[in-house]
Amino acid sequence: MTYREALRQALTEEMERDPGVFILGEEVGRYQGTFRVTEGLLQRFGEMRVVDTPISESGIAGMAIGAAMIGLRPVAEFMTFSFALIAADQLVNHAAKILYMFGGQIAVPVVFRGPAGGGAQLSAQHSHSLESWYAHIPGLKVVTPATPADAKGMLKTAIRDNNPVIFMEHAKLYSTRGEVPEGDYTVPFGVADVKREGSDVTLISYSQPVLLALQAAAKLAETEGIECEVIDLRSLQPLDMETILRSIRKTHRAVVVHEDHRNVGFGAEVIARVQELAFDELDAPVLRVASADVPIPYARNLERAAFPSEEDIIRAVKRVLA
Repeated sequence: MTYREALRQALTEEMERDPGVFILGEEVGRYQGTFRVTEGLLQRFGEMRVVDTPISESGIAGMAIGAAMIGLRPVAEFMTFSFALIAADQLVNHAAKILYMFGGQIAVPVVFRGPAGGGAQLSAQHSHSLESWYAHIPGLKVVTPATPADAKGMLKTAIRDNNPVIFMEHAKLYSTRGEVPEGDYTVPFGVADVKREGSDVTLISYSQPVLLALQAAAKLAETEGIECEVIDLRSLQPLDMETILRSIRKTHRAVVVHEDHRNVGFGAEVIARVQELAFDELDAPVLRVASADVPIPYARNLERAAFPSEEDIIRAVKRVLA
């Protein structure tokens, strides 16, 4: 099953299970979604539950927040999280705060989902990795599944959560395939997954770069005999530090890999917590592999140079072992 099919299956099952779940966003109905995630859902559930909206991210977010406040469970699709910047006030000043400002009396069970990241030659204004921005805001949960199984299980968890969830789907993952368990299942937030066992270095990643880390780990094992443990964080807020620390107590070395820019990227938070909680376990400084601190270029060769590569990860692993 592809990543997009897993997301669609989660939406379908949750809409069948709970009549309060509905979808809204630009082109989610008649066009069936920019990345075809909502394909067939308008025909199945009708216009009251699959709602095409005007091109207004702020309006989409505001409508979803209001619906959630009166007891519905909206799933709002942004055409890209780069455009969600227009709705930042709704997300940060309202969705994240309402539960606290009303003394816990009004929950906001809303999911904001859509593609994030770059690598598809969509240039600077479509290629943002904003997960560290949202993870910085108390009141928002931030989820970044890397596999079809996690995409389905975590989207179902997000829809059932009583808090606002930022659900980021890397655009390069939609066509990737993987095994997806049958039946109703959920994947909890705040529980990282060890995607590959290893003993020499811990690679900590999330979203599409998890696949890159796994490729680098396989090559290092085959060519250098270096065994990397690959941890997929899956959710950034809440963050599972226990799995990270358990691995570092075994390998004593770590590299954080993400597509976000290096400067003030999410890797900086991970490294800060590691040095606070496990400094004595480290045999070398924790390194970062991240995107260059530049607006993402349109030209294919420059875009590739801006993003982290398998070779970048291999160099970082050899450096941390030197």
